[in-house]
Amino acid sequence: MLGCVEARLDGRPVALGHARQRCVLAALMVDANRVVSVDRLIDRVWGERPPQRAQASLYSYISRLRQALSPASGDADIERRSGGYVLTVDTSAVDLHRFRELVERARTVDDTDAEALFEKALALWQGDVPTEQDSPWFNSLREALRRERHAAELDLVDIRLRSGRHTGLPAELATRVEAHPLDERLVGQLMLALYRDGRPADALARYEETRERLATELGTDPGPPLRELRQRILTADPALDKSAPVLRSSVEPAAPPAPVPRQLPAPPPMFTGRSRELARLGKLLEPRAEHSGTVVISTIGGTGGIGKTWLALSWAHSRQECFPDGQLYADLRGFSPSGAPLPATVALRAFLEALGAPPGTIPAAPDAQAALYRSLTAGKRLLILLDNARSTTQVLPLLPGSPTCTVLVTSRHQLTGLTAAHGGTPVTLDVLTEAEALELLTRHLGAARIAAEPDAAATLLEHCAGLPLAISILAARATMNPALPLAALASELHEAATRLDALDAGETATDLRAVFASSYEALDAPTARVFRLLSLAPGADIGLPAAAGLTGLPLSRLRAHLRTLHAAHLVQEHTPNRYTCHDLLRAYATELAGTFDTEAERTAALDRLFDHYIHTAHAADRLLLPHRDPLTLPPPAAGLTPERFAGHDEAMEWFTREHTVLTAAVEHAARLGLDTRVWQLAWATLTFQSRLGHWHEVESGQRAALAAAVRLDDRSAQAECHRGLAWALAQTARADEARDELELALTLSTDLGDDTGRAHAHLTLSWLCGLEGDEQAAFEHDLTALDLFTSSGHRSGRARALNALGWDRIQQGDYQQAVIDCGEALALQRELDDERGQAGTWDTLGYAYQRIGDYGNAKECYRRSLRLNRALGHRFNEAETLIHLGETHQATGAPSAARESWQQALTVLIGIGHPETELDRVRAMLRDLDTSTA
Repeated sequence: MLGCVEARLDGRPVALGHARQRCVLAALMVDANRVVSVDRLIDRVWGERPPQRAQASLYSYISRLRQALSPASGDADIERRSGGYVLTVDTSAVDLHRFRELVERARTVDDTDAEALFEKALALWQGDVPTEQDSPWFNSLREALRRERHAAELDLVDIRLRSGRHTGLPAELATRVEAHPLDERLVGQLMLALYRDGRPADALARYEETRERLATELGTDPGPPLRELRQRILTADPALDKSAPVLRSSVEPAAPPAPVPRQLPAPPPMFTGRSRELARLGKLLEPRAEHSGTVVISTIGGTGGIGKTWLALSWAHSRQECFPDGQLYADLRGFSPSGAPLPATVALRAFLEALGAPPGTIPAAPDAQAALYRSLTAGKRLLILLDNARSTTQVLPLLPGSPTCTVLVTSRHQLTGLTAAHGGTPVTLDVLTEAEALELLTRHLGAARIAAEPDAAATLLEHCAGLPLAISILAARATMNPALPLAALASELHEAATRLDALDAGETATDLRAVFASSYEALDAPTARVFRLLSLAPGADIGLPAAAGLTGLPLSRLRAHLRTLHAAHLVQEHTPNRYTCHDLLRAYATELAGTFDTEAERTAALDRLFDHYIHTAHAADRLLLPHRDPLTLPPPAAGLTPERFAGHDEAMEWFTREHTVLTAAVEHAARLGLDTRVWQLAWATLTFQSRLGHWHEVESGQRAALAAAVRLDDRSAQAECHRGLAWALAQTARADEARDELELALTLSTDLGDDTGRAHAHLTLSWLCGLEGDEQAAFEHDLTALDLFTSSGHRSGRARALNALGWDRIQQGDYQQAVIDCGEALALQRELDDERGQAGTWDTLGYAYQRIGDYGNAKECYRRSLRLNRALGHRFNEAETLIHLGETHQATGAPSAARESWQQALTVLIGIGHPETELDRVRAMLRDLDTSTA
């Protein structure tokens, strides 16, 4: 497809027929090994004005293509599947898919390997995408492919510039700039290549041409990166002569290309009808001028189970080529019966990570996160699908600011705020028409079975009330039991007509309870029990091991039950070994659990689930922070096997998968009054949340834990919670509140005779005093902590206190004693293999050497600290060490290196949402440096 639509067999061209017929093959190749519906094929080949006999023509074209490809049967076949056609082929034999695979790999490896992969990918192109195929879909595909090729070419040039191989690039890049004169990244590459070729005047002239063109055509100026590059050329910045990335700040390390998110769940295979709504959504992609430069938003509304998500996903998959920068998806759980809607901040963080923002650089403040999100989406052609929204308020933080993005929102509410204030286009779904409902049931069961019992089928459709979800669930039962007469199903459905009430008084009443009951009652008793118990779990989904804990079943038996439930459309395995349930089904299952399972049985199930989460999270936390004082937990419940991990990375992966569920579990346990579970779960998630800078989650969890510990009258747990809460408050610049919490923790630990707890509180109080400039108070707190840790035999704590004392000695000018204290701390930390402690002590030791004037040793200590902090993901400590390293560079007469260190530190601090006072200090250092070197 890259240059022409053709097929070759053993190097010889295959006769594929005329342009329209080759367009059919292209429409199948783009979605190789995936079913493409007949309607979608017709739309791709002819657009909005197909001929009267388009379907017949399509069948004829496919028949001829099959004949043409028949010599390659087994390697490439066009097969008829339910609802459409599929081209089965090894994707490595399709140049488009091979190109995308090579480019994706290139963006994950080092420059040497990436260059070879990019060259191999671009070599697949045999020219421009052909223009003889003329349909709106093919035109959009052509433009998308050109953009993908252009992006790969830019990435390859960046690699060559970084490696210093600019010879020959000016002529090549000048030709590309003629084709893309407003692409500032490309212009920057040309300017740098000209400068390195000894032609700075030509580089500056090119900048002026671009500036004038931008002003004339767009009414704007070049962006900051291009302006900075011009300034550096004017001043003959020596860094430009080295291998350096293009159009990036000279003081920032080159970041890997941002990933292209592809978060859409699979397209619904049984999607039926909705032609009018699809056409209306299609208008979203009309020329942007018609949308007045605003973000294009559509809200798909309707009752639960009406097919909002089906419509959104079907349309989104059919238009993927229109969004080359990816698709974001979030289920906002606006109407989940088991818990509160998904907080917008949680969805926003997931989007930021999907867009390539490293977790440790994401700001803590929600407003700062939203600003970063708008920055990352600016100028990108993205689709953002926000499913099952509760309210306009929940959606607003997730709206991008760029008019190049398109947003789809589904909700049971009308979300009039989006329509009134943001120009959202409402698309309201009604039930399926009789013809569409019959088509959907026929696609599930087959025409022969419907024709054999037309009256029974009509009764089924009558009770389903045109609700797609109801039809699909009922059809699943009939499919699972082909011998069951439809008349029997119709009779059962009629008898159960009063079992499930509408969940929302504002929605159209339906007979969903009857539909769910007819499917549920077909289950065997053990599977039915699993269905009921799954509804008790907090969070949007549940992993297989956690479900085993909830149900008390071994994994092998549980998998069999889940397969049965999945086949009956009662649960969905949305990712491998993770299960979720439609909210209406969950409401029904919850109701059943309250009817058929005793309170003791439900309590026991939740107790097993919380036991699983607590023991597994505790084990994972021990791998993240081995020297943290552990909890003393009772053994897990009989038959319960918590998850185990091979090392640090597996533990981080588990927390990443489960942390939203664990947050929901803390809230759920609090609502149920399970106070011990509340504070233990909050304790076990603290390290992970802190490491990623989730300070607001830490605060809310620790407040819930503290309230639970107070209700339990567990003073030791209260002290632990006060310390955890103080840490979150201190990290969000609320030092006075943090001090109050630490004083309470200290009082509790003193009353309990807990010397270790007292020592931890004194260490943190010392840190707060240091921030406020009270060095003597900080020193006294650290001396007290050292005595307490030493007397209680707490070796890792003693090492931490020695490091803290080393810092205090430096403030007092006693540098030699600081070196001695740090050396003793390092010896202990090496013996204990305490990498986190070593990272802090290397920084302190470096600072002592810096103040002595031994800059060589200082730099080596800082570099050791940086390596450890980066490996552990401790972003604030990394910034502190970078500041110290910059000071050392400045002292040794290396202003460029100092500037680079301080700029990196500033970037880190901004990323973690650090208080402005610290940011202003670093900015002032940079300004002073610029003044002194001017």
